[in-house]
Amino acid sequence: MTANDPERLIREATAAIEPHLIEIRRDIHAHPELGFEEVRTAGIVAAELARIGIPHRTGVGRTGVVGLIEGGRPGPTLLIRADMDALPMPELTGLPFASTAAGKMHACGHDIHTTTLLGVAEVLKGLAPQLAGRVKLVFQPAEEVLGGASAMIEDGLLDEPKVDLALALHNQPGVPVGQFAYTYGPALAAADRFDIVVRGNGGHAAHPHVSVDPIVAAATLALQLQTVVSREVRPLHPAVVTIGQFAGGTTYNIIPDTVAIKGTVRTLHDEARDIAEATIRRLCTGLEAAMRATATLDYVRGVPPMVNDRDVVDRTMDSVRRQLGDVVVERDPTMGAEDFAHIAARVPAFQLMVGSGAPGRRDKLHNSDYQPDERCIGLGVQALSRAAMDMLS
Repeated sequence: MTANDPERLIREATAAIEPHLIEIRRDIHAHPELGFEEVRTAGIVAAELARIGIPHRTGVGRTGVVGLIEGGRPGPTLLIRADMDALPMPELTGLPFASTAAGKMHACGHDIHTTTLLGVAEVLKGLAPQLAGRVKLVFQPAEEVLGGASAMIEDGLLDEPKVDLALALHNQPGVPVGQFAYTYGPALAAADRFDIVVRGNGGHAAHPHVSVDPIVAAATLALQLQTVVSREVRPLHPAVVTIGQFAGGTTYNIIPDTVAIKGTVRTLHDEARDIAEATIRRLCTGLEAAMRATATLDYVRGVPPMVNDRDVVDRTMDSVRRQLGDVVVERDPTMGAEDFAHIAARVPAFQLMVGSGAPGRRDKLHNSDYQPDERCIGLGVQALSRAAMDMLS
């Protein structure tokens, strides 16, 4: 290939491999694997990279795969990442290539992501002599449990060669196929979790005055936790506190000794994150004085906010326009979380939203009937290949 007409070269190269990519996607979809169990998927990735002629390492971050394309001239190192893991949920699509693994499904489209990056790998391998720098292809495990990126970083992902900037993709059913979305700055939330055990003094339900009822205390605390957002965090800083589990008691006429509360905190700004944690700790401490029950808190910080670098966003979206036309839209942040945030916290980065919404459908991620439009694979290959080519020109 030559770089005289990159739009045509990338379009034609993608068209030539698109049927093969769809076959791979359907194979991966039919054989979903959960986080850190992606042995078969990683094997497919490694075999494809070997077929293309791209040197690679396996077992990075336990089950991750990293390939490297060396350009024809010196330059920066661009990392492009796709995740590989599925979700622990049943599939109800009825598709001929539906999941063959009970209770497992690619309901978040990571099969789309993996396949798209394999396509990018093949296109960029053909363009390698034209590139100034190198491309590090990252096939990451365990995004759904928010552990894969950290595991790969611990295994030296961002070194040898040192990564200078990074891209990732995520299919988005809320965006029609053929369109691409971007967000400046904080795009996805920090995801923290808390476990609270409220301890009282159990007894007979007919004599509550001689007991300390942990259910009433825990219910009071649950309502107080909603004031974290409404009365503690700055109104212009989005935040969510959600209780996902409230468990206590065994039957009608017994006041239990304990109640367990589990929940999550989502924030886009560090200030809001700190305030939320401090307020939850204060409310738990104050429960004893107010209700005579004690609250033991285990608060765990997860991934940080995923912050898109403005310059990388602009350069990427300019490339998408050059390759595919005026198909880009700006999108609001979401309070979902993404462990690509660990990479974005260390190097300038951007996660591109690739429209996957099929005509006539109203799909959503993490749904048992999720059916993304497979045309997003070839379009994603074109967008990311052009972005990489332009960044390493």
